[in-house]
Amino acid sequence: MSQASEMVRTEFKKGDDIRDAGLTTPEDIVRYDDIAYGPDPAQQSLDVYRPKASEGKKLPVTVSVHGGGWVYGDKERYQFYCMNLAQRGFAVVNFTYRLAPENKYPSSLEDTNSVFTWVLANGEKYGFDTEHIFAVGDSAGAHNLGLYSGICTNPQYAAEYSFQPPKGFRPTAIALNCGAYEIDTSKKDLTTALMSDFLPEKGSPRELDLINVVNHITGDYPPTFFMTCTEDFLKDQAPLLAAKLLAEDVPCVFRYYGDKNKRLPHVFHLGIKSEDATLCNDEECAFFREFL
Repeated sequence: MSQASEMVRTEFKKGDDIRDAGLTTPEDIVRYDDIAYGPDPAQQSLDVYRPKASEGKKLPVTVSVHGGGWVYGDKERYQFYCMNLAQRGFAVVNFTYRLAPENKYPSSLEDTNSVFTWVLANGEKYGFDTEHIFAVGDSAGAHNLGLYSGICTNPQYAAEYSFQPPKGFRPTAIALNCGAYEIDTSKKDLTTALMSDFLPEKGSPRELDLINVVNHITGDYPPTFFMTCTEDFLKDQAPLLAAKLLAEDVPCVFRYYGDKNKRLPHVFHLGIKSEDATLCNDEECAFFREFL
């Protein structure tokens, strides 16, 4: 494991511990925990959260693809954020996927595909409206979700993978938060430092083409809400995504949060104690409701 991956696992955990200190399961949420969606229950498991008031009703689904630089994170780190989304009237699926360097690309994409397949197969059991399946992803999770949405909507790109999405499936709409969409290894930053752990060939030209989200967006890509903020170390990625979405006439909404007097950090929206997170998450859920 590289020093970059060790740093991410150590420092990101410290920040997450501070962010979520004191949070507990809200009284208005019912949760179904530790459901296996693959053969490894430790690394391939998910939770489902629903508002208690919606018992017996089918709800639109939001699948959360967590971040963590491809090498860190799990559903436990995202439970409070995801339950917060569920309080807005969604059934939320929060899952753990296999991480690099122990499991390299495209393991996380394979797991993402397995989760959406599981959602479609379990609609009746968990009250999912499988005609309306949304997804959110942040940082490396936005990268993962961005690629998966390309696989669902670009047959030429999908042919590069050994797995295939459910026939005819694409997310109804997606939200990409503080994500990486075009990885340039000539830049020496944290993202490129992690590529040696994430990619089997450590970043060959073929791999870099495959993992650049913007290379695989077509006019069939899902409607997309995307955002960044003042102190997001990936904020220069947002214009690259915007240019491609606009070029392909994909319905999209862009939000930039914070200003010179309010400096907001990378993935600030996960810190549900803050008013800024509330605003962002409200706006994303409102975007999804436009497609109900």
